[in-house]
Amino acid sequence: MALSTSTRIDGSARTDSVATTDAPGAGVDPRIAGLAPLAVDVALPLAVYFAAHSLLGLGLVAALGLSSAVPVVRTVVGLVRRQPTNALALLMLALNVAGIALSTVAGDARLMIAKDGAVSSVLGGAIVISALLGRPAMSAGLRPFLVKNSAARDTAWVRLSAGDAAFRRNERHFSLVWGTALLVECAAKVVGAYTFPVETMVWLGPVMLSAAIVVGIAVGNVFAGRMAERIGAESV
Repeated sequence: MALSTSTRIDGSARTDSVATTDAPGAGVDPRIAGLAPLAVDVALPLAVYFAAHSLLGLGLVAALGLSSAVPVVRTVVGLVRRQPTNALALLMLALNVAGIALSTVAGDARLMIAKDGAVSSVLGGAIVISALLGRPAMSAGLRPFLVKNSAARDTAWVRLSAGDAAFRRNERHFSLVWGTALLVECAAKVVGAYTFPVETMVWLGPVMLSAAIVVGIAVGNVFAGRMAERIGAESV
């Protein structure tokens, strides 16, 4: 099943789960709101696969291809709605489409599962590199939930991100956590694709993704919490 860039590129779905409060008046706890994209990217493709394979009698490759199309369509819709265009989202979309095409031509169900891991590795690697270069990619998605639509908190973010070593370190670590989680998920999925039966990996793959997200939330919240404390103290 393909990896959707709409939940994994800008960090919005993942950082929705940071233990902070959304903008005043939003009315939805971000920890709950962040489950919606995950349900679409994990549960819906899984449902499409089982419906196509078990109910319609399609083969493994055809069923996996249909399930992979769900996140791809959602990514296209996200790119159309989002301005300006996210270059990394375009890259991930191209990788997803190319992976589906290659796997379909090869007729290899295991390759279709393994290519999802390859997509995760590109994204995870990009996030890790961005953190090591001092431009953590996950900060763009984390920032709205820490500043809480407050001009004072946003100003504090800008000031701390520009000149506070501890704050910058926590920024980098937050992205490193997510990037590493995706890279580990990639390795596990590729190994699993050629170790376990395809029918097992169909449901185990999404479990691996969910586990990576849980780890990212749990560990990432440690660094996000420290950043929130610094912002609160700076904006008083």
